[in-house]
Amino acid sequence: MTTVVADTSALVSLGSTRTNRILDALVEEYDLLVPRKVVEELKQTASYEDEQARAAEKALRYVDEIDAENVELDSDFPLDDGENAAVTLANERADLFLCDEFNSLGTIHASLSDVRLVTTPKFLEVLVHRDVLSRSEALDALDEISELRSWENNSYVGRTRETLENIGSEG
Repeated sequence: MTTVVADTSALVSLGSTRTNRILDALVEEYDLLVPRKVVEELKQTASYEDEQARAAEKALRYVDEIDAENVELDSDFPLDDGENAAVTLANERADLFLCDEFNSLGTIHASLSDVRLVTTPKFLEVLVHRDVLSRSEALDALDEISELRSWENNSYVGRTRETLENIGSEG
């Protein structure tokens, strides 16, 4: 089974959708690992009274079913402790790293060794190709996530949207 390490941002994104099918697929079809620091960040986010808090609460229900691991942080890593721990754990044990830190993707990508970086929009695309989600379900989820995460004008997300819109329409 493919091992995925997810960071806080990706789990909040996935938790923001009306459907549980995306989080279900993440825990049922992949070996999901998260560092304890990510669980702490999810709990901190869930302590507020807003949409991101509700998304974090939803993600926590899934994360609570798996073992969170302690990770020694890299003192030279330039991002916050959650990304630090997640990148470290991914490098130690994962095939895929699920992350939505669009402003830091270059740094994160350069920090990964033999681990594929996947964003939530791309993960939705993978779920369409694997027939877990329909194209319209993935587009609806992308809209919901984009609204919560303020991705409406993100060019990366826009390109992924175009790809999703074209799945099944070529040939």
